[in-house]
Amino acid sequence: MYPAEVYEPMKAQLVNEKFEDLTTADSVNEMIAKGGTTFFVLNSVCGCAAGSARPAAINALANEKLPQNLATVFAGVDKEAVDALREKCAPYPPSSPSMALFKEGKLVHFIERHQIEGNNAETITEHLKSVFNHFC
Repeated sequence: MYPAEVYEPMKAQLVNEKFEDLTTADSVNEMIAKGGTTFFVLNSVCGCAAGSARPAAINALANEKLPQNLATVFAGVDKEAVDALREKCAPYPPSSPSMALFKEGKLVHFIERHQIEGNNAETITEHLKSVFNHFC
């Protein structure tokens, strides 16, 4: 568990852009059960979350087609919510940061940490826009 002064500003980056901060398994399951399209960012304190994942997720919102629901959980902080999301993302192994898109309750796209680490925010943003255009 990280101290709040470390992770709160990182959570705020996404929450300020209309991502719902989920902290329980029930809230994750309810979000996915809403239907439509739901985009999750599994946030973390690492450099690739700060330099690529969060900026890409935010910048991808400047797209014509968008998911109906935006949510985030934070690795190392929201254990129950993170575990619930990771369960829904099987067979992908636990990975943070990562991103997942659900459509009608089913996982349709997943971006693992190794796909974030090696790319800049602009590349990931363009990939996310393509994914949104296809599924949303």
